[in-house]
Amino acid sequence: MLEELKEKVCRANLDLVRHGLVIFTWGNVSAIDRASGLVVIKPSGVSYDNMKPSDMVVVDLDGKVVEGELNPSSDTPTHVELYKAFPNIGGVVHTHSTFATAWAQAGEDIPRLGTTHADYFHDAIPCTRSMKKSEVFGEYEKETGRVIIERFKDMNPDDTPAVLVRNHGPFAWGTDADNAVHNAVVLEEVAKMAYLAVDIHVAAQFKGIYLADFSPRMNKYLIEKHYSRKHGPGAYYGQKKK
Repeated sequence: MLEELKEKVCRANLDLVRHGLVIFTWGNVSAIDRASGLVVIKPSGVSYDNMKPSDMVVVDLDGKVVEGELNPSSDTPTHVELYKAFPNIGGVVHTHSTFATAWAQAGEDIPRLGTTHADYFHDAIPCTRSMKKSEVFGEYEKETGRVIIERFKDMNPDDTPAVLVRNHGPFAWGTDADNAVHNAVVLEEVAKMAYLAVDIHVAAQFKGIYLADFSPRMNKYLIEKHYSRKHGPGAYYGQKKK
């Protein structure tokens, strides 16, 4: 069942290791087959070293196992909630990558400071609110998904395909598993750049150095220019399909 999708999801999970986004078993990738409403996801706590496509687990949109001998990722309920709420996404990634997780632990959005950010994310990467005691001790992973969805009440998840779960870590998504991993990689780099830029700015102010025309925020027209170069009907970055 969904053998091709299992291969893609397994490869995408291994790509997290290749890109340095996970250590040990700190992460997972899933993808959905919209036609059947079934999700393929990494098994829980399984080492990446020997992971193979046949280890992937198939679940339905209630999180129930349809096929697979291993337990699905403990984050499965979060993935499922996102698939149900965001109809255009085809893959979801969760990691504990260093810089994105640091912003999540600080409880701060990742601000839009440069064109690299704007090329991929239209808005600041939002950080969710703190989870309530009832949410943590209730259906924790499902409630995590709901808190993410709540944060995107006034945002478009297609334009900004990532979030920071406060005190926890980042989730990213995309049109499929590979695209979701791509966005997760960019998210980590953007998080690192933002951290360094803010650190430089604060250090300069502390030393009494005020750089001419320097602002830690980027103007809106530059954001719109860079985002629209890659997204939407007027996009012109890259090669056009013939």
